[in-house]
Amino acid sequence: MRASDAERERIAEALREAVAEGRLTMEEFEERLEAAYKARTHGELEPLVRDLPAPGGGAAVSLTKSPGAAPAPAAQDWAGRIGGGPVSGPVAIGVMGGFQRKGTWTVPRRFTAFVFWGGGEIDLRDARFEDGEVVIRCIAVMGGMQVTVPPDLDVHVGGIGIMGGFDDKASGAGTPGSPRVRITGFAFWGGVGVDRKAAKAERKRLRESRRRELE
Repeated sequence: MRASDAERERIAEALREAVAEGRLTMEEFEERLEAAYKARTHGELEPLVRDLPAPGGGAAVSLTKSPGAAPAPAAQDWAGRIGGGPVSGPVAIGVMGGFQRKGTWTVPRRFTAFVFWGGGEIDLRDARFEDGEVVIRCIAVMGGMQVTVPPDLDVHVGGIGIMGGFDDKASGAGTPGSPRVRITGFAFWGGVGVDRKAAKAERKRLRESRRRELE
């Protein structure tokens, strides 16, 4: 059976509850959350919560929505982060050096990043997006580039590695209303990595929630 966005979010909420209660480590949580948002079928989702109780205790988590269950985040959760002009140029370059794009920067509709004998970091976890669909083109020549995306972002990776690597394991659907980010380009004698990871604020919120549970 194909999984829906609402079912993926239900599993994600169960994982958030589990890490807050101390049932999962942060590393286990991030690994399972990434797998949940990439899952296409019930068979891929169910093993992620098979060893966890439903939020609040009781039987294991079910993909069937129960009365009173929290709804999946609506499109307006993302709406405040889409729109407006970019606060940085459409190009980032690192030649025998490096560059960073992180924090609350705005991603242009078309963004090109190039490194030669250098490195680059692109972090989208707290970013805004000029449009609902953006394209990030990563070119790494004898260098490396790291792209970090939040677990609930719609990401499609389609780069090429030539005597190098272009990691596509972060490809997967996001929550409803999420911007669509296409990451393309190539790596020649270098590498481009794309990873899903919770934002620092989200990690802090989960740690605080777990601390309150322990108290």
